[in-house]
Amino acid sequence: MSGSDGLCVLLGKLVLCAGLTLVVFGFFSFFSPRKKNQAPDLTNKAVTGAPVPMDTDEEDDCFEDSESEAMSSHAGKHSDTTKLGVGKAIAVLTSGGDAQGMNAAVRAAVRVGIYTGAKVFFVHEGYQGLVDGGDNIREATWESVSMMLQLGGTVIGSARCQEFRTRAGRTQAACNLVTRGITNLCVIGGDGSLTGANEFRCEWSGHLAELVKTGKISMEQAKFSSHLNIVGMVGSIDNDFCGTDMTIGTDSALHRIMEVVDAITTTAQSHQRTFILEVMGRHCGYLALVTALSCGADWVFIPEMPPEDDWEDHLCRRLSETRSRGSRLNVLIVAEGAIDKHGKPISSDMVKDLVVKRLGYDTRVTILGHVQRGGTPSAFDRILGSRMGVEAVMALLDATPETPACVVSLSGNQAVRLPLMECVQVTKDVTRAMAEGRFDDAIKLRGRSFENNWNTYKLLAHIRPPEEKSNFNIAVMNVGAPCAGMNAAVRSTVRIGIIQGHHMLSVHDGFEGLAKGQIEPIGWNDVGGWTGKGGSNLGTKRVMPGKHMDEISLTISKFNIHALVIIGGFEAYTGSLELVAGRERYEELCIPLVVIPATVSNNVPGSDFSIGADTALNTITMTCDRIKQSAAGTKRRVFIVETMGGYCGYLATMAGLASGADAAYIFEDPFSIHDLEVNVEHLIEKMKTTVKRGLILRNEKCNLNYTTDFLFNLYSEEGRGTFDCRKNVLGHMQQGGTPTPFDRNFGTKLGAKAVLWLSDKLKECCRHGRVFANTPDSACVLGMKKRNLVFQPVSELKEQTDFEHRIPKQEWWLTLRPILKILAKYKIDFHYTEKAHLEHILRKRLSAEKKV
Repeated sequence: MSGSDGLCVLLGKLVLCAGLTLVVFGFFSFFSPRKKNQAPDLTNKAVTGAPVPMDTDEEDDCFEDSESEAMSSHAGKHSDTTKLGVGKAIAVLTSGGDAQGMNAAVRAAVRVGIYTGAKVFFVHEGYQGLVDGGDNIREATWESVSMMLQLGGTVIGSARCQEFRTRAGRTQAACNLVTRGITNLCVIGGDGSLTGANEFRCEWSGHLAELVKTGKISMEQAKFSSHLNIVGMVGSIDNDFCGTDMTIGTDSALHRIMEVVDAITTTAQSHQRTFILEVMGRHCGYLALVTALSCGADWVFIPEMPPEDDWEDHLCRRLSETRSRGSRLNVLIVAEGAIDKHGKPISSDMVKDLVVKRLGYDTRVTILGHVQRGGTPSAFDRILGSRMGVEAVMALLDATPETPACVVSLSGNQAVRLPLMECVQVTKDVTRAMAEGRFDDAIKLRGRSFENNWNTYKLLAHIRPPEEKSNFNIAVMNVGAPCAGMNAAVRSTVRIGIIQGHHMLSVHDGFEGLAKGQIEPIGWNDVGGWTGKGGSNLGTKRVMPGKHMDEISLTISKFNIHALVIIGGFEAYTGSLELVAGRERYEELCIPLVVIPATVSNNVPGSDFSIGADTALNTITMTCDRIKQSAAGTKRRVFIVETMGGYCGYLATMAGLASGADAAYIFEDPFSIHDLEVNVEHLIEKMKTTVKRGLILRNEKCNLNYTTDFLFNLYSEEGRGTFDCRKNVLGHMQQGGTPTPFDRNFGTKLGAKAVLWLSDKLKECCRHGRVFANTPDSACVLGMKKRNLVFQPVSELKEQTDFEHRIPKQEWWLTLRPILKILAKYKIDFHYTEKAHLEHILRKRLSAEKKV
């Protein structure tokens, strides 16, 4: 039995088996109950979102918005994107050093190109393949990029090419493109690869004239290929390209580094050793700096900010102080391009010899090398690569002869297009600033995020606690379900608080512990090594404060608490609302408080991202990789995987993008029995291809009636004879595990910023030795909004919250759902009205040059 009638009969049987009650209106058109303020079907929404970057702190001023100009005449009006590429051909190549996530970008570019009706070609072995031609340039198919999403490196190969550096080599490359009708080139690589692509484009007309003259191409071919469009995507683990928050591969490299750091930490503690780790980065210290923040290193050497001339004495003094406080190990991070103030290299062996000679510590050096390039890409890099691949194809198809070569970049949650050579120039300006000893300028040119990372590191690692205390007591607590990264936020909160001169208190077991007085002082050494620990060392519960206001007010008075840092999920937010409401009855509650979002569900209003969500997302993605591997081995098998998140579909949607799912059912995007029918038929058709497997993700509360068991039974019955079905409920494994580099770094910076904000608030609210804060802006959520870390009063966020379903009314990541459907080969109508624009990256470079 098949088709609508058969599905309806089957559905009736399944409903009876599951004990469900359905209301039937003609054809089974059942929708889950919705609130009027919830998101509608997003099939036709514009796609402007992108994953939140690894180190976004403040709004960056590198984009000159006033000079923005539209890239395309398509902007602002609807066009049929399934026909946008008809008659066009796109070539995709990877060049230079490989980076995890390149394959995701290649896959997205190929599939979106095919979706638009364009022909897409692989160029194997980078520019060498472009010069050699032949079988190195082959047409790609939808199936040819299957199962490459989770692979590291680049499947189509990369090679250094001396021939392409010559005019003759580039002319031959042009001939290979023209004879195949290719006039659009998508290059994934570093600044050198992208600079070469721009030079190739600028010479294009000259190459055509030469080829016509020598008879290698006809005049008709030259006329058809009159101009070459170039779009670049930056693939580099170094994150050394100015103009983008993160380059493809950087997050995965940090994963590899942190895996080694965590392993080394255990052996270092056992033997009381000092370990010196050298990481990659060439002339960029990003990997070293974020690693130092994420593991709580004692010292970091980066080329952008060399140590002072007396750094040897300072380093030895710091290591001695750390040991005297009871630490059993020291970790030092050295960037491979580290230098001193005079431009002389600082090597790992040089640092080791210093430590051994002056302190006599048992010291080891570990040079990570190319292990940082290897391994499977992280969830972030897969989503970033996919997002950039989509944007790159759209930029190519929108391009005109007047459009300059551009690079697709990430700016907060937005995809932006930047003039390629402007980005290259600013990147060169950083190197020039370091060569000229203008290290402050070098830090600024790297971007405000890099600068804030450096400032946070200095606060935590280089400043001694003041002799004079503030007499303020700040309590820190965890609320709600545990998640990875909570401990990193607590550590940062405690240490920055101590540095500010405050007396820090720890509250165990959330609001319940606050009511029972489970409070004790917490010091610098008490939080040592917490950045790499999952869960919540303080203990956390879901108990809300509303019924315990009397006890809580007494505890605050007893322990003389002047401010609260509440780290948790939706319960932390609603609990803070209850505390604010209680200010009318309890004067003790009139103290400043700040909520730091920490939950795998990523559902806290006022923040685009929560601590813990990245770790959970990577856990789901890695599990889905193994499930897909199993399905590929057995053939004709579909897996249905249930994810956490409550009513928030963030994990299901983003894991679907990162793992290449065929569908992801979420509460915010309502689905009916007709949608289920379409999904089943889609998988039946898929089994007729060479890709004989399927992956379906379901958010745990996406629909009251369409449960995981229901979907399993439905897919099993309708796929009988074509595929069999299995189900997996991932459960609480999503809350566990070691925090990812992102969650460690994010938690560290949120904790630091929260305490600095509280310090200012306490000074503002303190009169005659007494703290009194009852204004709305004295109780805030610290969240990331696009490119900013902002404090928003909890009372003002009420209007933005769907309390019944515990989600914000607006969720940025919903705009990514059309990409999920397109990459799964659904022929949806893809409205692309909110275009990325060509922006300019002038302000920083010009301001830096004025200082010279």
